Amino acid sequence: MEDQEMQLKVRRVTDKFTESMYVLANEPSVALYRLQEHVRRSLPELVQHKTDMQSWEEQSQGAIYSVEYACSAVKSMTNSSLYFKNIDGLLRQAISMKEQISNSQGRRKRTMDSGMLKEGGERHNSGM
Repeated sequence: MEDQEMQLKVRRVTDKFTESMYVLANEPSVALYRLQEHVRRSLPELVQHKTDMQSWEEQSQGAIYSVEYACSAVKSMTNSSLYFKNIDGLLRQAISMKEQISNSQGRRKRTMDSGMLKEGGERHNSGM
């Protein structure tokens, strides 16, 4: 009987001890300590991730700006086809006028050259 009593007392003591350990292990201050440890370990990595993400965001914003600028330039070029057609027409007119001027100057020069030859020939003939 003493054995059973002793076992019962030992059991009560171990149950109380286990309960005390459980309460102590799950006490709010212990939980806060564990939370603090977790934050201390994981915070530097989170800060590094944040700075990496900010850097990637800046690079992405720059790339997006470049693409939008290129798209607007292409749209402007598409809209300017009318101007290019006008320029083409004006260049063709200028080339045509240049050819006409060159042709008329060439005729004048030939006419003057042949006129000088005639005058020069007459002077030679009259001088003899």
